[in-house]
Amino acid sequence: MGKRDAEGYFFLVDRKKNMIITGGENVFPSEVENVLATYPAVKDVAVIGVPDEKWGETVKAVVILHPGYQGDAAMKKELIEYCKERMAGFKRPKSVDFIGDDEMPRTATGKILHRVLRERYGTWSEV
Repeated sequence: MGKRDAEGYFFLVDRKKNMIITGGENVFPSEVENVLATYPAVKDVAVIGVPDEKWGETVKAVVILHPGYQGDAAMKKELIEYCKERMAGFKRPKSVDFIGDDEMPRTATGKILHRVLRERYGTWSEV
């Protein structure tokens, strides 16, 4: 998937199969991942859509933290607040899960397997 800016340049945004549709709005996981990756505590992040009765899907962030940071409720709130200042409300993660380095599913070349994460987190979980 791509988009064109005001000057006519095209930019690749994400794969169509990764797109999250929440309340009729399209969310590209890479946009959310790029914001979360700038937070100092975040070592790596993957964003997926999870089923939601009201919105169809909602945004979930699966995060690996740098050593020394706690993956607790306070950190979840910090990450969501960080996103609040930087993106539209429908794009913000509604839930955050923390995992270890070895738990992030990857290809042999190191790319994150979003499909595996969608299978793993196929149900809604609260912040």
